[in-house]
Amino acid sequence: MAKYYEEPSHTFSEYLLIPGFTGEENIPDNVSLRTPLVKYKKGEEPAISLNIPMVSAVMQSVSGPDLGIALAKEGGMAFIFGSQSIASQAEMVAKVKNYKAGFVPSDSNVKPDTTIGEMLDLLHETGHSTMAVTDDGSANGKLLGMLTSRDYRIGHVNMDDKVEKYMTPREKLVVGKLGSNLSECNDMIWDHKLNQLPIVDEEDRLQYLVFRKDYDSHKENPNEILDSEKRFMVGAGINSRDYAERVPALVEAGVDCLVIDSSEGYTIWQKKTIEWIRDHYGDTVKVGAGNVVDADGFRYLAEAGADFVKIGIGGGSICITRETKGIGRGQATAVIEVAKARDEYYKETGIYVPICSDGGIVYDYHITLALAMGADFVMLGRYFSRFEEAPGEKLVVNGAYVKEYWGEGSNRARNWQRYDLGGSKTKLTFEEGVDSYVPYAGLLKDNVAVTTAKVKSTMCNCGALSIPELQAKAKLTLVSATSIVEGGAHDVIVKAHDREYNK
Repeated sequence: MAKYYEEPSHTFSEYLLIPGFTGEENIPDNVSLRTPLVKYKKGEEPAISLNIPMVSAVMQSVSGPDLGIALAKEGGMAFIFGSQSIASQAEMVAKVKNYKAGFVPSDSNVKPDTTIGEMLDLLHETGHSTMAVTDDGSANGKLLGMLTSRDYRIGHVNMDDKVEKYMTPREKLVVGKLGSNLSECNDMIWDHKLNQLPIVDEEDRLQYLVFRKDYDSHKENPNEILDSEKRFMVGAGINSRDYAERVPALVEAGVDCLVIDSSEGYTIWQKKTIEWIRDHYGDTVKVGAGNVVDADGFRYLAEAGADFVKIGIGGGSICITRETKGIGRGQATAVIEVAKARDEYYKETGIYVPICSDGGIVYDYHITLALAMGADFVMLGRYFSRFEEAPGEKLVVNGAYVKEYWGEGSNRARNWQRYDLGGSKTKLTFEEGVDSYVPYAGLLKDNVAVTTAKVKSTMCNCGALSIPELQAKAKLTLVSATSIVEGGAHDVIVKAHDREYNK
């Protein structure tokens, strides 16, 4: 007969944290939310860490380049959705990587005889008003001048005029030399009151641009996560079908971390995908795997070489896997069991494999519970889909602003690779996700600030100043159905504008 678990599986809403001792040092300003994203050996530092324990789900309605940029500024990472063409996904990754970079390759370049009309067409295409004028119109041609929006006025120029008529010529430009460090370039920008600094090689060929706005952005966003070249970090989802073509394109685009996007990860297909990446890239390409809900699944993926393991089946707000297929597990129980397996694996091997709680987050405090139960970070879909930067369209429904939010297993997404069990590529499937709306919540930055403030406050109540300390000190209790009711507002008439959840 089948193996039967005597204890029911539980959700986050069935638990509460018991406060610990709060000392004078336990104030939110002292709390660090830094956490490892990828595996590391005992005594070493992880190759990639997050400054907040939040990543965005691999979903069409969640993780586009705009959200990737906004989340990297706050210290988290977006995983660009993979249910699109390889070229399109790679382009989105490149957009995030090139948005904030100390040394930016120029992607808006013209020749001296380019017309103003042609230049404006390029401006419309790239959105970048800073144009490098090179002898051959390429990103690495000999620098002849720079053209910015301050050099001309629409309506006061002839569309057939050449850009050389309006550009700032090379002899009047302040330039940096290839090999200068970012600090030296920023000093030049400030000393000469520049908005951008071209970087040229010994032959005066353009190599990069350094922007004042990037320096200002870093000062405004101290938690932002950057790579060794001072570019925003971003992840991307892959599947177990076309990884041999998709992975090289994403690596070329500069992706920092991959994750195999699947509803169920305890499969031979994920192991083969990881093995292919290791065979071709060694450990230089980081890849997470999942999803799993028990110790066996974790152990399988950890031994296969996964850099982190995702936990959760059927707990997402738009996921209907449990009701269509009858598989899954309460998210809290799944995290607790996998965390124990992660710790046992670390003791045996000296390798720490971070775990990600994916799904089941309804309220902000659920994030703190997931961390206390052992998760290193959480993956969020609905949470991020509500923000301005998410790809879903903003609409007015019944007088209220909403954003579109649809599951990767819905007919709209048609991301059947996520539910791949091998076999025919043309085999028809059934829906495991729904198409829906979520209340519009504004900008990511404002909402993440509130969420992380709540997490830090709760950690202080538990006497913890870091996520590992929270996991060591946390005391958790199951709650009854009536105590859940007691925990909310009750026996009063609540003013609608006074009660607002940040979910």
